[in-house]
Amino acid sequence: MSLVRFATAEALFESFPELALKISAKPSEQPPTKFLQTLVAEGKIEDAVTFCAYLLPRREAVWWACGCARTPLDKIAEDRAAGLLAAEAWVEEPDDERRQAALDIGTRGHCDDPLTWVALAAGWTGGFLVSGPQRPIPMPQYMTAQAARTAILISALSVSRDQRPAYLEACIADGARLAEHGP
Repeated sequence: MSLVRFATAEALFESFPELALKISAKPSEQPPTKFLQTLVAEGKIEDAVTFCAYLLPRREAVWWACGCARTPLDKIAEDRAAGLLAAEAWVEEPDDERRQAALDIGTRGHCDDPLTWVALAAGWTGGFLVSGPQRPIPMPQYMTAQAARTAILISALSVSRDQRPAYLEACIADGARLAEHGP
């Protein structure tokens, strides 16, 4: 079952105006998965990662980021694994308790660790950006996509420079499959 919620790449850009600030490619009338393929064919790999993160629904974006971040790691130290495990737990059962646990771990993590970013991706799927006495501000929809994108791009740094394009292309292919066919 397709999870693609947009008829065209342009519709995705219209739903997420901040995407235009993150991607150098201009939106087109192509179906989103075709636009994604075009980005890869043109060598715009980081743009493709970013577009895919926005294309996927939040839960699937977190799942995708978890898989991509896990791939280049041989063994994950127990102190680093908490963010990944919390994000995966939220994907398996996306309730507010698990979301908050992932958010707590993510906010305490290191900004250069992709596993921190997968925890933040899960943590930013709901709740409030700011909760105060005047008016709570709901978490912006794009925050999960940004964290998923960041997790994948940082995880690519753990792959040798000559293997990064292949690693990122494999991540993009996984994301496209997830968007087209679901989990």
